[in-house]
Amino acid sequence: MFQMDAAKVTELKHFIDQCKANPSIIHTPSLAFFKTYLQSLGARFPPETKSVRHGFLITLFTSYLCSFGFLPAVASGFVKNAQICGAHMQEKGDIDMADSGEYSDSKRPIEDDDEIVESDIDLDNTDVVEPDNHPPQKMGDPAVEVTEEKRDAAQTEKSKAMDAISEGKLEEAIDHLTEAIMLNPTSAILYATRGGVFVKLKKPLAAIRDADAALAINPNSAKGYKVRGMARAMLGQWEHAATDLHEASKLDYDDEIGLVLKKVEPNARKIEEHHRKYERLRKERELKKAEHERKQQAEAQEREALSALKEGQVIGIHSAKELDPKLNAASKTSRLAILYFTASWCGPCRMIAPIFTSLAAKYLKVVFLKVDIDEARDVAARWNISSVPTFYFIKNGKEIDKVVGADKNELERKVKQHSG
Repeated sequence: MFQMDAAKVTELKHFIDQCKANPSIIHTPSLAFFKTYLQSLGARFPPETKSVRHGFLITLFTSYLCSFGFLPAVASGFVKNAQICGAHMQEKGDIDMADSGEYSDSKRPIEDDDEIVESDIDLDNTDVVEPDNHPPQKMGDPAVEVTEEKRDAAQTEKSKAMDAISEGKLEEAIDHLTEAIMLNPTSAILYATRGGVFVKLKKPLAAIRDADAALAINPNSAKGYKVRGMARAMLGQWEHAATDLHEASKLDYDDEIGLVLKKVEPNARKIEEHHRKYERLRKERELKKAEHERKQQAEAQEREALSALKEGQVIGIHSAKELDPKLNAASKTSRLAILYFTASWCGPCRMIAPIFTSLAAKYLKVVFLKVDIDEARDVAARWNISSVPTFYFIKNGKEIDKVVGADKNELERKVKQHSG
C-alpha cells in the first residue's frame, strides 16, 4: 500500500485548509488546469479576492497529487505540464475567466489603492558614500565688516591652505580656509574652495553647505556649482548633480567637470527615463480609471433610461412633462422613438391602433409613444398637430421622418427602415 511522506501529508492538509479559508485561490493561473477539471465535474467557485504566492501553491498542489499515489517526481512533472497547458488554454480563450461571476481584467474595478509599484533602477553607485553626519562647520557672519586688513589676512590663510592641499594635508587646509572665511565671510571663492576640500575628504554634506553659501553670495559661481554637483554625485543624487555640473560647465568648463559628468549623466538619464515611464503608467492608469468611471456612469444612466421605457408596449403620454423624460431616455439608449398622435373620435385612429400595438410587440428596441391630442393639448400644440393619426419618427432628439394618415404599410415600412 502506498504511504505518503509525513511532510507531504502536512502540506496537503495545509492546502485543504487554505482552500477552505480562501476558496478563490483556485483562480491562480498555475492551477488553471486543475480548476478546469473541477469545473467539468460541476464545481463552481467564488470570485477571486486576493493574490496567492505562486510557488507555494505549486508545492501544495504537487502534494495533492502525491496523495493519489503519484510519485513526487511524476507529480511535479504533471504540475509543470498542467501549468503550460492551463496557460495555453487561457491564452486561446478555452478557459472562461468570467465563469461563476468572476471579474475579468477588463471588468475588474480599478481600486484607489491599486498603486503602481516601481521597480528598482540599475544604477552605478560604486563611488557613492554615506552622508557625513558631523556637526556643521563654522560659517562666517555676513554682517561683519570686512576691512582691507582682514581681506589681506584672509588671502594669506588661503595661500597657506593651498600649500597644505598640495602636500595632501587636507584637514590642515580646512583649518586655514575656515580662518580665512571668518576674516572675510563675503568671499564666495573661499566657501567654494573649502567645499572642494570637503569633497576630497568625502564629506559631501559639508561641501554642499559651503557651495550653498558660495552661491548665495555669488549666484554665478562656477566653482560653487561644480563643488555642489560633485558632492551630490557622492550622495547618489544623480539628477541634481547633473543639473549643477551642467550649470558649472556653462559658466567655466574644465576637464574635471567633464570626467564627473561621464559618471553622473548615465545614471541621471536612467532615473529620468524611469520617472517618465512610471509617470506615463500613472497617467494611463488615471485615464483607464476615468474611462471605467465614465462607462459605469453611462451604464447607470442607460439602466435608468431603460427603466423608463417599456419594451414591447405602447406608452401612453398625458402631458409634455411625461413626454420629455421618455424622449431623453430613448436618446440616451440610442433608440428610435415613434410619437403617435391620435384622438378618441378619430375612426382611422381606431383602425391603425392595433397595428401600432403589434409593431411595438415586434420591434422591442423601438420606443412607441401614444398621445391623445384632446388629453395632452400642450404636446399637440408643441408638435403643431393639424390632423390625426400622425406619426413622428424621432432619433437622438431630432425628427427624422413622418407619416400622416392610417397607412399601415407605409407605417411598418418606416419603422423597419429607421429601426435598423
